[in-house]
Amino acid sequence: MVSRVIPVDAFDLVIFGGTGDLAKRKILPGLYRRFWAGQMPAESRIIGAARADLDDAGFRKLVADAIDEFVSQDKRDEAMIAQFLERISYVSIDATGTGGWDQLKAMMRSGVVRAFYFSVAPALFGAIAERLSSNGIADSESRIVVEKPFGRDLASAQALNATLAAHFAERQIYRIDHYLGKETVQNLMAVRFANILFEPIWKAQYIDHVQITVAETVGVEGRGAYYDKSGAMRDMVQNHMMQLLCLIAMEPPYHFDPNAVRDEKLKVIRALDPVAPQDIVRGQYLAGGGQGGYIEHSENPASRTESYIAMKVHISNWRWAGTPFYLRTGKRMRARASEIAIVFKEPPHSIFDHASGWRENQLVIRLQPNEGMNLMVMIKEPGPGGMRLVQVPLDMSFADALGEEGADIPDAYERLIMDVIRGNQTLFMRGDEVEAAWAWADPIIEGWEGRGEKPQGYDPGSSGPDDALMLMHRDGRRWREIRE
Repeated sequence: MVSRVIPVDAFDLVIFGGTGDLAKRKILPGLYRRFWAGQMPAESRIIGAARADLDDAGFRKLVADAIDEFVSQDKRDEAMIAQFLERISYVSIDATGTGGWDQLKAMMRSGVVRAFYFSVAPALFGAIAERLSSNGIADSESRIVVEKPFGRDLASAQALNATLAAHFAERQIYRIDHYLGKETVQNLMAVRFANILFEPIWKAQYIDHVQITVAETVGVEGRGAYYDKSGAMRDMVQNHMMQLLCLIAMEPPYHFDPNAVRDEKLKVIRALDPVAPQDIVRGQYLAGGGQGGYIEHSENPASRTESYIAMKVHISNWRWAGTPFYLRTGKRMRARASEIAIVFKEPPHSIFDHASGWRENQLVIRLQPNEGMNLMVMIKEPGPGGMRLVQVPLDMSFADALGEEGADIPDAYERLIMDVIRGNQTLFMRGDEVEAAWAWADPIIEGWEGRGEKPQGYDPGSSGPDDALMLMHRDGRRWREIRE
Protein backbone atom coordinates (compact mmCIF):
# COMPACT_ATOMS: atom_id res chain seq x y z
CA MET A 1 0.00 0.00 0.00
CA VAL A 2 1.38 3.41 -0.97
CA SER A 3 0.34 6.52 0.94
CA ARG A 4 -1.00 9.28 -1.29
CA VAL A 5 0.36 12.82 -1.18
CA ILE A 6 -2.30 15.41 -2.00
CA PRO A 7 -0.84 18.89 -2.64
CA VAL A 8 -2.31 21.86 -0.81
CA ASP A 9 -3.01 25.30 -2.24
CA ALA A 10 -0.20 27.82 -2.52
CA PHE A 11 0.36 29.73 0.71
CA ASP A 12 2.31 32.39 2.58
CA LEU A 13 3.19 31.05 6.04
CA VAL A 14 4.65 33.52 8.53
CA ILE A 15 6.36 31.88 11.51
CA PHE A 16 6.58 34.26 14.47
CA GLY A 17 9.43 32.99 16.60
CA GLY A 18 11.02 31.61 13.45
CA THR A 19 14.48 31.47 15.07
CA GLY A 20 13.23 29.61 18.15
CA ASP A 21 13.71 26.01 19.22
CA LEU A 22 10.31 24.70 18.08
CA ALA A 23 10.73 26.25 14.64
CA LYS A 24 14.19 24.72 14.23
CA ARG A 25 13.31 21.26 15.58
CA LYS A 26 9.83 20.73 14.16
CA ILE A 27 8.22 23.42 12.01
CA LEU A 28 10.94 24.19 9.46
CA PRO A 29 12.19 20.59 9.02
CA GLY A 30 8.57 19.46 8.72
CA LEU A 31 7.84 22.00 6.00
CA TYR A 32 10.93 20.87 4.10
CA ARG A 33 9.76 17.24 4.29
CA ARG A 34 6.38 18.26 2.85
CA PHE A 35 8.19 20.10 0.05
CA TRP A 36 10.37 17.03 -0.56
CA ALA A 37 7.22 14.85 -0.70
CA GLY A 38 5.61 17.13 -3.30
CA GLN A 39 2.82 18.40 -1.06
CA MET A 40 3.98 22.01 -0.80
CA PRO A 41 3.44 23.92 -4.08
CA ALA A 42 6.44 25.67 -5.61
CA GLU A 43 4.64 29.05 -5.39
CA SER A 44 4.42 28.81 -1.59
CA ARG A 45 6.59 30.94 0.69
CA ILE A 46 7.74 30.69 4.28
CA ILE A 47 8.58 33.90 6.13
CA GLY A 48 10.45 33.82 9.40
CA ALA A 49 9.68 36.66 11.81
CA ALA A 50 11.60 37.29 15.02
CA ARG A 51 13.57 39.94 16.91
CA ALA A 52 16.94 38.65 15.71
CA ASP A 53 18.77 40.99 13.34
CA LEU A 54 19.02 38.66 10.34
CA ASP A 55 18.60 39.01 6.61
CA ASP A 56 17.22 36.40 4.19
CA ALA A 57 20.64 34.79 3.76
CA GLY A 58 21.17 34.51 7.51
CA PHE A 59 17.77 32.93 8.08
CA ARG A 60 18.25 30.51 5.18
CA LYS A 61 21.49 29.39 6.81
CA LEU A 62 19.55 28.73 10.03
CA VAL A 63 16.93 26.73 8.08
CA ALA A 64 19.61 24.73 6.24
CA ASP A 65 21.28 23.87 9.55
CA ALA A 66 17.92 22.75 10.99
CA ILE A 67 17.32 20.49 7.99
CA ASP A 68 20.80 19.03 8.33
CA GLU A 69 20.22 18.25 12.02
CA PHE A 70 16.59 17.14 12.09
CA VAL A 71 15.87 15.60 8.68
CA SER A 72 17.00 12.05 7.93
CA GLN A 73 19.83 11.53 5.46
CA ASP A 74 17.63 9.85 2.84
CA LYS A 75 15.65 13.09 2.39
CA ARG A 76 18.55 15.55 2.43
CA ASP A 77 18.86 16.14 -1.30
CA GLU A 78 21.06 19.17 -1.99
CA ALA A 79 19.14 20.29 -5.08
CA MET A 80 15.83 19.93 -3.26
CA ILE A 81 17.16 21.85 -0.23
CA ALA A 82 18.33 24.66 -2.52
CA GLN A 83 14.89 24.88 -4.13
CA PHE A 84 13.23 24.94 -0.71
CA LEU A 85 15.52 27.71 0.56
CA GLU A 86 14.54 29.89 -2.40
CA ARG A 87 11.08 30.04 -0.86
CA ILE A 88 12.39 31.28 2.49
CA SER A 89 12.36 34.94 3.57
CA TYR A 90 12.87 36.78 6.83
CA VAL A 91 11.69 39.95 8.51
CA SER A 92 13.03 41.35 11.77
CA ILE A 93 9.99 42.35 13.77
CA ASP A 94 9.07 43.83 17.14
CA ALA A 95 6.07 41.87 18.37
CA THR A 96 5.04 44.56 20.86
CA GLY A 97 6.17 47.62 18.90
CA THR A 98 6.01 49.05 15.40
CA GLY A 99 9.23 47.80 13.83
CA GLY A 100 8.96 45.43 10.87
CA TRP A 101 5.18 45.38 10.43
CA ASP A 102 5.13 47.58 7.32
CA GLN A 103 7.80 45.37 5.78
CA LEU A 104 5.81 42.24 6.57
CA LYS A 105 2.67 43.76 5.05
CA ALA A 106 4.54 44.54 1.84
CA MET A 107 5.58 40.87 1.59
CA MET A 108 2.01 39.53 1.64
CA ARG A 109 0.51 38.36 -1.66
CA SER A 110 -3.09 38.18 -2.77
CA GLY A 111 -4.62 34.99 -4.15
CA VAL A 112 -2.81 32.61 -1.76
CA VAL A 113 -3.64 31.24 1.68
CA ARG A 114 -2.24 33.42 4.47
CA ALA A 115 -1.32 31.61 7.68
CA PHE A 116 0.48 32.90 10.76
CA TYR A 117 2.13 30.52 13.21
CA PHE A 118 2.52 31.94 16.76
CA SER A 119 5.57 29.94 17.87
CA VAL A 120 6.11 32.40 20.72
CA ALA A 121 5.22 32.78 24.40
CA PRO A 122 1.45 33.10 25.00
CA ALA A 123 2.05 36.55 26.48
CA LEU A 124 2.76 37.77 22.93
CA PHE A 125 -0.34 36.25 21.30
CA GLY A 126 -2.49 39.31 21.90
CA ALA A 127 0.08 41.81 20.68
CA ILE A 128 0.74 39.88 17.47
CA ALA A 129 -2.95 39.29 16.78
CA GLU A 130 -3.72 42.99 17.28
CA ARG A 131 -0.92 44.10 14.94
CA LEU A 132 -1.82 41.61 12.24
CA SER A 133 -5.33 43.02 12.30
CA SER A 134 -4.61 46.74 12.69
CA ASN A 135 -1.93 46.74 9.99
CA GLY A 136 -4.19 44.96 7.50
CA ILE A 137 -1.79 42.03 7.20
CA ALA A 138 -4.40 39.40 8.04
CA ASP A 139 -7.74 39.33 6.28
CA SER A 140 -11.01 37.51 6.98
CA GLU A 141 -9.68 34.30 5.36
CA SER A 142 -6.31 34.25 7.14
CA ARG A 143 -5.51 31.56 9.70
CA ILE A 144 -3.52 31.75 12.93
CA VAL A 145 -1.88 28.80 14.68
CA VAL A 146 -1.34 29.08 18.43
CA GLU A 147 0.79 26.75 20.54
CA LYS A 148 0.02 25.55 24.05
CA PRO A 149 -0.20 26.41 26.86
CA PHE A 150 -3.70 27.74 26.28
CA GLY A 151 -3.75 29.45 29.67
CA ARG A 152 -2.84 27.95 33.04
CA ASP A 153 -6.37 27.97 34.48
CA LEU A 154 -9.91 28.74 33.38
CA ALA A 155 -9.64 32.49 33.90
CA SER A 156 -6.44 32.86 31.86
CA ALA A 157 -7.80 30.59 29.11
CA GLN A 158 -10.95 32.71 28.88
CA ALA A 159 -8.86 35.86 28.71
CA LEU A 160 -6.65 34.40 25.97
CA ASN A 161 -9.66 33.26 23.95
CA ALA A 162 -11.24 36.69 24.30
CA THR A 163 -8.03 38.37 23.12
CA LEU A 164 -7.82 36.21 20.02
CA ALA A 165 -11.56 36.53 19.36
CA ALA A 166 -11.23 40.32 19.32
CA HIS A 167 -9.27 40.06 16.08
CA PHE A 168 -10.05 36.63 14.55
CA ALA A 169 -13.16 34.48 14.17
CA GLU A 170 -13.12 31.04 15.79
CA ARG A 171 -12.97 29.42 12.33
CA GLN A 172 -9.62 31.21 11.80
CA ILE A 173 -7.99 30.03 15.06
CA TYR A 174 -6.06 26.73 15.09
CA ARG A 175 -5.02 25.67 18.60
CA ILE A 176 -2.41 23.04 17.88
CA ASP A 177 -1.88 19.89 19.95
CA HIS A 178 0.68 17.71 18.22
CA TYR A 179 -0.75 14.54 19.81
CA LEU A 180 -3.80 14.88 17.58
CA GLY A 181 -1.55 14.84 14.51
CA LYS A 182 -0.21 11.37 15.24
CA GLU A 183 -1.25 8.75 12.70
CA THR A 184 -2.42 6.31 15.35
CA VAL A 185 -4.60 8.88 17.12
CA GLN A 186 -6.49 9.49 13.89
CA ASN A 187 -6.65 5.75 13.26
CA LEU A 188 -8.42 5.42 16.59
CA MET A 189 -11.40 7.17 15.00
CA ALA A 190 -11.16 4.96 11.92
CA VAL A 191 -11.00 1.77 14.00
CA ARG A 192 -14.07 2.81 15.98
CA PHE A 193 -16.29 4.28 13.33
CA ALA A 194 -15.28 2.44 10.14
CA ASN A 195 -15.46 -1.11 11.54
CA ILE A 196 -18.64 -2.77 12.75
CA LEU A 197 -16.36 -5.13 14.68
CA PHE A 198 -15.59 -2.58 17.42
CA GLU A 199 -18.30 0.06 17.76
CA PRO A 200 -21.05 -2.28 19.10
CA ILE A 201 -18.78 -3.34 22.01
CA TRP A 202 -17.29 0.13 22.65
CA LYS A 203 -19.24 0.67 25.87
CA ALA A 204 -19.33 -0.06 29.58
CA GLN A 205 -21.20 -3.32 29.02
CA TYR A 206 -18.10 -4.88 27.43
CA ILE A 207 -15.13 -2.71 28.48
CA ASP A 208 -13.77 -3.20 31.98
CA HIS A 209 -11.50 -0.14 32.02
CA VAL A 210 -9.26 2.05 29.87
CA GLN A 211 -5.62 2.95 30.53
CA ILE A 212 -3.89 5.98 29.00
CA THR A 213 -0.14 6.18 29.61
CA VAL A 214 2.34 8.83 28.51
CA ALA A 215 5.76 8.02 29.97
CA GLU A 216 9.00 9.89 29.31
CA THR A 217 12.57 9.00 30.23
CA VAL A 218 13.78 12.62 30.24
CA GLY A 219 13.56 14.93 33.22
CA VAL A 220 12.96 18.66 33.33
CA GLU A 221 16.60 19.68 33.39
CA GLY A 222 17.20 22.80 31.34
CA ARG A 223 13.61 24.01 31.69
CA GLY A 224 12.92 23.26 35.33
CA ALA A 225 11.99 26.83 36.26
CA TYR A 226 9.34 26.88 33.52
CA TYR A 227 8.03 23.39 34.24
CA ASP A 228 7.76 24.10 37.97
CA LYS A 229 5.02 26.62 37.19
CA SER A 230 2.93 24.03 35.37
CA GLY A 231 3.54 20.42 36.38
CA ALA A 232 2.24 17.22 34.82
CA MET A 233 -1.42 18.12 35.31
CA ARG A 234 -1.21 21.37 33.37
CA ASP A 235 1.50 20.23 30.96
CA MET A 236 0.01 16.88 29.92
CA VAL A 237 -3.33 15.87 31.46
CA GLN A 238 -5.43 18.96 30.80
CA ASN A 239 -4.56 18.99 27.09
CA HIS A 240 -2.81 15.99 25.49
CA MET A 241 -4.36 13.24 27.63
CA MET A 242 -7.73 14.96 27.72
CA GLN A 243 -7.83 14.90 23.92
CA LEU A 244 -6.96 11.19 23.85
CA LEU A 245 -9.68 10.46 26.40
CA CYS A 246 -12.21 12.39 24.31
CA LEU A 247 -11.42 10.47 21.13
CA ILE A 248 -11.84 7.17 22.96
CA ALA A 249 -15.04 8.10 24.74
CA MET A 250 -16.94 10.37 22.34
CA GLU A 251 -20.14 9.40 20.56
CA PRO A 252 -20.09 8.97 16.77
CA PRO A 253 -20.41 12.40 15.14
CA TYR A 254 -23.10 12.78 12.51
CA HIS A 255 -20.35 13.35 9.92
CA PHE A 256 -16.55 13.57 9.86
CA ASP A 257 -16.78 17.33 10.07
CA PRO A 258 -14.59 19.60 12.26
CA ASN A 259 -17.39 21.03 14.37
CA ALA A 260 -19.30 17.75 14.56
CA VAL A 261 -16.23 15.96 15.92
CA ARG A 262 -15.44 18.74 18.37
CA ASP A 263 -19.06 18.91 19.56
CA GLU A 264 -18.83 15.27 20.61
CA LYS A 265 -15.47 15.77 22.34
CA LEU A 266 -16.93 18.69 24.29
CA LYS A 267 -19.78 16.50 25.53
CA VAL A 268 -17.25 14.06 27.00
CA ILE A 269 -15.39 16.79 28.88
CA ARG A 270 -18.62 18.15 30.31
CA ALA A 271 -19.62 14.64 31.45
CA LEU A 272 -16.42 14.10 33.48
CA ASP A 273 -17.02 13.60 37.18
CA PRO A 274 -15.00 15.53 39.78
CA VAL A 275 -12.01 13.46 40.86
CA ALA A 276 -11.81 12.50 44.52
CA PRO A 277 -8.48 13.10 46.35
CA GLN A 278 -8.02 9.36 46.95
CA ASP A 279 -8.16 8.79 43.19
CA ILE A 280 -5.11 11.01 42.47
CA VAL A 281 -1.43 10.19 42.99
CA ARG A 282 1.25 12.81 42.41
CA GLY A 283 5.01 12.25 42.37
CA GLN A 284 8.43 13.85 41.91
CA TYR A 285 11.39 11.90 40.57
CA LEU A 286 14.33 11.53 42.92
CA ALA A 287 18.03 11.78 42.17
CA GLY A 288 19.69 8.66 40.84
CA GLY A 289 21.81 7.19 38.10
CA GLY A 290 24.30 10.01 38.42
CA GLN A 291 21.61 12.63 37.73
CA GLY A 292 19.84 15.10 39.95
CA GLY A 293 16.24 14.81 41.01
CA TYR A 294 13.31 17.08 40.31
CA ILE A 295 14.15 19.34 43.25
CA GLU A 296 17.62 20.00 41.81
CA HIS A 297 16.36 20.44 38.25
CA SER A 298 13.59 22.84 39.26
CA GLU A 299 16.03 24.79 41.45
CA ASN A 300 13.24 25.01 44.02
CA PRO A 301 13.87 23.02 47.23
CA ALA A 302 10.33 23.70 48.42
CA SER A 303 8.66 22.66 45.16
CA ARG A 304 5.30 20.93 45.43
CA THR A 305 4.94 20.57 41.65
CA GLU A 306 4.37 17.07 40.30
CA SER A 307 6.51 15.47 37.59
CA TYR A 308 4.17 12.45 37.71
CA ILE A 309 0.44 12.10 38.08
CA ALA A 310 -1.95 9.15 37.99
CA MET A 311 -5.71 9.38 38.41
CA LYS A 312 -8.93 7.48 38.05
CA VAL A 313 -11.59 9.29 36.05
CA HIS A 314 -15.27 8.52 35.49
CA ILE A 315 -17.57 9.72 32.71
CA SER A 316 -21.21 10.12 33.69
CA ASN A 317 -23.11 9.14 30.57
CA TRP A 318 -24.96 6.10 29.29
CA ARG A 319 -22.05 4.70 27.30
CA TRP A 320 -19.42 4.80 30.04
CA ALA A 321 -21.17 4.74 33.42
CA GLY A 322 -19.19 2.41 35.70
CA THR A 323 -16.12 2.07 33.46
CA PRO A 324 -13.07 3.83 34.94
CA PHE A 325 -10.42 5.57 32.86
CA TYR A 326 -6.94 5.42 34.43
CA LEU A 327 -4.54 8.15 33.32
CA ARG A 328 -0.84 8.39 34.15
CA THR A 329 2.06 10.45 32.89
CA GLY A 330 5.50 11.16 34.25
CA LYS A 331 9.11 12.16 33.70
CA ARG A 332 12.24 10.01 34.22
CA MET A 333 10.32 6.79 33.92
CA ARG A 334 11.36 3.29 32.86
CA ALA A 335 10.85 3.80 29.13
CA ARG A 336 9.52 6.30 26.63
CA ALA A 337 6.10 5.02 25.74
CA SER A 338 2.66 6.42 24.98
CA GLU A 339 -0.26 4.06 24.62
CA ILE A 340 -3.97 3.60 25.09
CA ALA A 341 -5.19 0.20 26.32
CA ILE A 342 -8.85 -0.76 26.01
CA VAL A 343 -9.26 -3.66 28.44
CA PHE A 344 -12.36 -5.78 27.82
CA LYS A 345 -14.39 -7.69 30.40
CA GLU A 346 -14.33 -11.43 30.92
CA PRO A 347 -16.73 -13.53 28.86
CA PRO A 348 -20.06 -13.90 30.69
CA HIS A 349 -19.42 -17.62 30.97
CA SER A 350 -16.13 -19.40 30.41
CA ILE A 351 -16.00 -23.07 29.45
CA PHE A 352 -12.30 -23.08 30.34
CA ASP A 353 -10.72 -23.23 33.76
CA HIS A 354 -8.99 -19.92 34.54
CA ALA A 355 -6.01 -21.94 35.61
CA SER A 356 -5.54 -22.74 31.94
CA GLY A 357 -4.15 -19.25 31.45
CA TRP A 358 -7.08 -16.95 30.62
CA ARG A 359 -6.30 -13.24 30.30
CA GLU A 360 -8.56 -10.39 29.23
CA ASN A 361 -8.75 -9.19 25.64
CA GLN A 362 -7.08 -5.85 25.07
CA LEU A 363 -6.86 -3.39 22.21
CA VAL A 364 -3.58 -1.52 22.62
CA ILE A 365 -2.98 1.62 20.56
CA ARG A 366 0.70 2.64 20.56
CA LEU A 367 1.38 6.33 19.94
CA GLN A 368 5.14 6.22 20.45
CA PRO A 369 7.81 5.18 19.89
CA ASN A 370 6.44 2.67 17.33
CA GLU A 371 3.00 3.71 16.14
CA GLY A 372 0.58 0.86 15.64
CA MET A 373 -2.08 -1.32 17.24
CA ASN A 374 -2.24 -4.71 18.95
CA LEU A 375 -5.39 -6.71 19.57
CA MET A 376 -4.61 -9.19 22.34
CA VAL A 377 -6.66 -12.39 21.95
CA MET A 378 -6.66 -15.83 23.53
CA ILE A 379 -5.77 -18.96 21.57
CA LYS A 380 -4.86 -22.51 22.42
CA GLU A 381 -1.19 -22.96 23.14
CA PRO A 382 0.21 -25.30 20.46
CA GLY A 383 1.14 -28.82 21.46
CA PRO A 384 -0.33 -31.78 23.31
CA GLY A 385 -1.27 -31.84 26.96
CA GLY A 386 -4.75 -30.39 27.18
CA MET A 387 -6.40 -27.05 26.56
CA ARG A 388 -3.87 -24.47 27.66
CA LEU A 389 -4.68 -20.90 26.70
CA VAL A 390 -2.15 -18.28 25.76
CA GLN A 391 -2.56 -14.60 24.93
CA VAL A 392 -1.13 -13.49 21.59
CA PRO A 393 -1.20 -10.17 19.72
CA LEU A 394 -2.76 -9.55 16.35
CA ASP A 395 -0.17 -6.94 15.55
CA MET A 396 -0.45 -4.03 13.13
CA SER A 397 2.51 -1.73 13.00
CA PHE A 398 2.28 0.84 10.23
CA ALA A 399 5.77 0.08 9.00
CA ASP A 400 4.80 -3.55 8.35
CA ALA A 401 1.23 -3.04 7.20
CA LEU A 402 1.85 -0.21 4.74
CA GLY A 403 5.14 -1.43 3.30
CA GLU A 404 8.37 0.47 2.81
CA GLU A 405 6.84 3.59 1.27
CA GLY A 406 3.83 3.69 3.55
CA ALA A 407 6.08 3.41 6.58
CA ASP A 408 7.31 6.94 5.92
CA ILE A 409 4.69 8.46 8.20
CA PRO A 410 4.68 12.26 8.32
CA ASP A 411 5.50 13.92 11.61
CA ALA A 412 2.48 15.24 13.52
CA TYR A 413 3.49 18.85 12.91
CA GLU A 414 3.72 18.24 9.17
CA ARG A 415 0.19 16.91 9.00
CA LEU A 416 -1.27 19.62 11.20
CA ILE A 417 0.35 22.49 9.31
CA MET A 418 -0.96 21.10 6.04
CA ASP A 419 -4.42 20.92 7.64
CA VAL A 420 -4.12 24.60 8.52
CA ILE A 421 -3.44 25.40 4.87
CA ARG A 422 -6.42 23.28 3.83
CA GLY A 423 -8.63 25.04 6.38
CA ASN A 424 -9.48 21.77 8.18
CA GLN A 425 -9.92 22.28 11.95
CA THR A 426 -10.87 18.68 12.83
CA LEU A 427 -7.60 17.98 14.66
CA PHE A 428 -7.45 21.33 16.46
CA MET A 429 -9.07 22.34 19.73
CA ARG A 430 -11.97 24.75 19.80
CA GLY A 431 -12.11 27.53 22.38
CA ASP A 432 -15.00 26.03 24.33
CA GLU A 433 -13.15 22.70 24.54
CA VAL A 434 -10.16 24.40 26.13
CA GLU A 435 -12.32 26.23 28.64
CA ALA A 436 -14.32 23.12 29.55
CA ALA A 437 -11.11 21.18 30.18
CA TRP A 438 -9.84 23.90 32.51
CA ALA A 439 -13.20 24.05 34.29
CA TRP A 440 -12.72 20.35 35.11
CA ALA A 441 -9.02 20.61 35.98
CA ASP A 442 -9.07 23.75 38.13
CA PRO A 443 -10.90 22.24 41.16
CA ILE A 444 -8.50 19.27 41.13
CA ILE A 445 -5.46 21.54 41.23
CA GLU A 446 -7.03 23.86 43.80
CA GLY A 447 -7.83 20.84 45.96
CA TRP A 448 -4.29 19.56 46.39
CA GLU A 449 -2.90 23.10 46.67
CA GLY A 450 -5.42 23.85 49.40
CA ARG A 451 -4.48 20.67 51.25
CA GLY A 452 -0.79 21.52 50.96
CA GLU A 453 0.01 18.07 49.60
CA LYS A 454 3.58 17.30 48.63
CA PRO A 455 4.19 14.83 45.77
CA GLN A 456 5.66 11.45 46.64
CA GLY A 457 9.21 10.68 45.60
CA TYR A 458 9.83 7.93 43.05
CA ASP A 459 12.99 6.38 41.70
CA PRO A 460 14.13 7.36 38.21
CA GLY A 461 13.74 4.48 35.79
CA SER A 462 10.71 3.16 37.67
CA SER A 463 6.99 3.12 36.89
CA GLY A 464 6.23 5.92 39.33
CA PRO A 465 5.24 6.12 43.03
CA ASP A 466 4.07 2.98 44.84
CA ASP A 467 0.69 4.56 45.56
CA ALA A 468 0.04 4.67 41.81
CA LEU A 469 0.21 0.88 41.76
CA MET A 470 -2.26 0.76 44.65
CA LEU A 471 -4.64 3.02 42.71
CA MET A 472 -5.15 0.04 40.40
CA HIS A 473 -4.58 -2.82 42.85
CA ARG A 474 -7.36 -1.73 45.19
CA ASP A 475 -9.75 -2.10 42.23
CA GLY A 476 -8.42 -5.56 41.42
CA ARG A 477 -6.60 -4.28 38.34
CA ARG A 478 -3.02 -3.55 37.36
CA TRP A 479 -1.17 -1.14 35.12
CA ARG A 480 0.32 -2.43 31.92
CA GLU A 481 4.09 -2.65 31.99
CA ILE A 482 5.83 0.46 30.66
CA ARG A 483 8.17 -0.54 27.87
CA GLU A 484 9.24 0.66 24.43
